Amino acid sequence: MKKKKYLILGPHTDDGEWGCGASMAKWAEQGHEVHYAAFSAAEESVPAGLPQDILRTEIVDAAKEINLPASQLQVFQFRVRYFPRDRQEILEAMVRLRKEIDPDVVVGPNSYDTHQDHEVINREAFRAFKRATILGYEIPWNNRRTDLTFFHGVEEKHLQSKIRALAAYKSQAFRAPNYDELIHSLAVQRGCQVGMRYAEAFEVIRWVEQ
Repeated sequence: MKKKKYLILGPHTDDGEWGCGASMAKWAEQGHEVHYAAFSAAEESVPAGLPQDILRTEIVDAAKEINLPASQLQVFQFRVRYFPRDRQEILEAMVRLRKEIDPDVVVGPNSYDTHQDHEVINREAFRAFKRATILGYEIPWNNRRTDLTFFHGVEEKHLQSKIRALAAYKSQAFRAPNYDELIHSLAVQRGCQVGMRYAEAFEVIRWVEQ
């Protein structure tokens, strides 16, 4: 198997894990080089009483659960919900990532994600990485519709890595108290669609083979 460089784009810390955490764990296990860039630590959305930078600590703990080295993790400082204003600076950050990493596969929010920050990451990713394969992960509560055209089979151990990674975000536990059930049920549904036990599904935005 040819080893590839994967770059996961998370608008905010934990988006990458929600969208493709099991796949990240599988790619890392297979020996691929997996990088993760989160564009905001969402300081303004941290619950009262917690350190504003807590998500910067939690994402490091989450990365360990999917065997992602700290050297392959970057967290930028863009302000949550202000990505449309900062579109050009975000594009420039992606161009720097392209030059630093030269990824074969880029994975970010899909084209139907309605969150304003996710929309910007999706659009700018195509501008920055149009010569690479680009996949769009699903965040179910953000999508009015989906166009899932790539199904990636994963195993129970990869789902458990994803669950542990998301459990590392203790400050966000209030948002999805039954996240482990959600992860399993969605993986079962996507797997059932293609005759697998578990899968994560993606929109194929661009497919490039050399």
